[in-house]
Amino acid sequence: MEFVSVLLIAVALIAMVTLIKAVRIVPQQRQDVVERLGRYKRTLNPGLNLLVPFIDAVRTKVDMREQVVSFPPQPVITSDNLVVSIDTVLYFKVVDSVRATYEISNFLQAIEQLTVTTLRNVIGSLDLERALTSREEINRHLSGVLDETTGRWGIKVTRVEIKAIEPPPSIRDSMEKQMRAERDRRAAILNAEGHKQSQILTAEGEKQAAVLRADGDRQARILQAEGQAKAIRTVFDAIHQANPSQKVLAYQYLQALPQIANGTANKVWIVPAELTKALEGMGGALGGLSQMVGDAPSPEAADGASAVEREAAEAAQAAAAAARQIHDEVRVAEAQATGGTAPQGLPAPEPVSPASLLTDPADQRERG
Repeated sequence: MEFVSVLLIAVALIAMVTLIKAVRIVPQQRQDVVERLGRYKRTLNPGLNLLVPFIDAVRTKVDMREQVVSFPPQPVITSDNLVVSIDTVLYFKVVDSVRATYEISNFLQAIEQLTVTTLRNVIGSLDLERALTSREEINRHLSGVLDETTGRWGIKVTRVEIKAIEPPPSIRDSMEKQMRAERDRRAAILNAEGHKQSQILTAEGEKQAAVLRADGDRQARILQAEGQAKAIRTVFDAIHQANPSQKVLAYQYLQALPQIANGTANKVWIVPAELTKALEGMGGALGGLSQMVGDAPSPEAADGASAVEREAAEAAQAAAAAARQIHDEVRVAEAQATGGTAPQGLPAPEPVSPASLLTDPADQRERG
C-alpha cells in the first residue's frame, strides 16, 4: 500500500515536470531558439508555445529590442602622432536570432572589437584638428563598416556616436592658448574695423558739414553783394533823381573831412586841390543865401537855416582841428628824420580859424 502511494506521488511529480517542460511562455520582443537533440529545431515567438518534454530544449533567449552599449575609452594614434582617447556609443538590434546565435559566439564582444579596430583605422588617417571637427564623417564611416560586417551575424547597427575625444593635457593647453589668441585676433580685427568705420563716417560728416558751410557762406556773400548792389543802385538813382546843387555837395564834402582825418594809420594827409573851391563855394553859399534872388528863406525855414549854419560851423572846426593835428604830426616826423632840426626853407603855416573857412573870400578881399 505504501509502495503504491509512493508510486502515485512519483508519477504525479513526473507529470508535473513534464507539463512544465512542455509549456513555454515567451514575453514580447523576445525570441527563444529551440534545439531538438542538439540540433536547431525552431524559434519560439512571443506567447504560449508547446515543446516536447526532455527532447526539445531552449538554447538561447534573444532580446529583439534595440540596445545601447558604451565602450570604454580607447587610445588611438592620429596621423600627426598624437595619442587621443576616444569614447564611443553603439546602438544596435538583433534582426535574426538564429544567425546571432549560431554565426558568432559572442556578438557583443565582436562588435566592440570591430568598432575599436575600425576607429583606429579612421582616426589614423586624420590629424588631430580634423579628427576633432569631423565627427559626423567618422560616425558615417563606422556605421557603414559595422553594418556591413554585422549583417552576416543577424545584427543591425543603427547608429554609432563618438562621445568624447580627449587629447593629452599638453595638447589641450596649447589648443586653449591657440583659441585664446584667435579670439584676441578676431577682437582686434573687429575693433579696428569699428574704428575704421567710425573715422570714415566722421570724415564724411565733416566733409558734408564743410560743403554745407561753404555753400552757406557763398549764399551769404551773394545775398550781401546783391544787397550792397541794390543799396548803391538806390543811392545812385536817388542822387540823380534829386539833382543836388553844388552847395549841398560842398556841405557833404565838408562833413566827410573829419572822418578822413580820423584814421590812426594816417601819417600824411594830402589835402585835395578842390578843398579851396569847396570851401569857397560853401562860404559863398552860406554868406549869400539872403542876397540870392528867389532863394530867400521863409520864416518857417529860418530855424532850419540857423541849424545848418551851426552844423556847418562845427564841421569846419573839426576839419581845422584835424588839419592842425596832421600838420603837427608831419612837423614831428620831419624833425625826427632830420635829426631834430626843422627845415629852414619851409615857413610854419598860419593857423586857420574855423570862421575864416566859412567866410566868403570876396568879402575878405573887400575888407582888405
